[in-house]
Amino acid sequence: MAFYVAIFGYVLATVFYLGAMNSAREWMRKAAWMTLVAAFVAHGVDIGWRGVEKVHPGTSVRESLGFLSWIVVGAYLYLSRRDTLVVLGAFIAPLSLIILAAARLSPSGEAMTGLSSLGRIHIASATVGLAIFSLATAVSVVYLLQERNLKKKKFDGLIFKSSAALETLDTLSARLVSIGFPIFTFSMMLGGVWVAQLQQGWNRIEYPISAITWVAFGVLIAGRRLRGLQGRRAALVTIVGFFSALVVLAIYLLRRTMVE
Repeated sequence: MAFYVAIFGYVLATVFYLGAMNSAREWMRKAAWMTLVAAFVAHGVDIGWRGVEKVHPGTSVRESLGFLSWIVVGAYLYLSRRDTLVVLGAFIAPLSLIILAAARLSPSGEAMTGLSSLGRIHIASATVGLAIFSLATAVSVVYLLQERNLKKKKFDGLIFKSSAALETLDTLSARLVSIGFPIFTFSMMLGGVWVAQLQQGWNRIEYPISAITWVAFGVLIAGRRLRGLQGRRAALVTIVGFFSALVVLAIYLLRRTMVE
């Protein structure tokens, strides 16, 4: 039941956020935020209940995706506790809805073999890192759209009116990446040890693609601190890094859902 409440909550929150982008009414913004809070709580209850049934985020790619969407929503709610960041919420609510629905309604597929405690920690930490990266990517997308509106002098657009300043968005994306990178690095290290323990070799395509994700965000952090990388270029690097992470997730999901 909590799953269906969460789905309905995300749908309703999406409607409210889209409405808030086109309206200056404060009650609609508050309704959007509170509805998303309710969906987040229901989603958390669903994850907890499934954990009691021994189906937790570390058991499969599907469960990890559901957990990822929950972390994304939680991070957004924390960031928007003072400023609702309406346009970002209009991205996050439907994105979480799609990820949760895809995770729970896709075929269960083949069970993951050799899943030790180390493997579970690796999957959980990777999921948290990617969730933070996904939020940073959403902020970067909003940045690019806002910049485009400014260049074309479209000051009456929905995104322009309901978004934050470019500097604020750039700073927020940078902070999110700086939080997610050490978590993702920790996950990569654990993953390397886990693969070595399984003795399955290093010839899977997802390993070099995961490395691309790590390198992209590492270069982004180094570029910001050493070269003053910011703005549009930083946003594009963020999107590229997250896209490679999505490719890895797609590979894992397809492999687990393939019927022998």
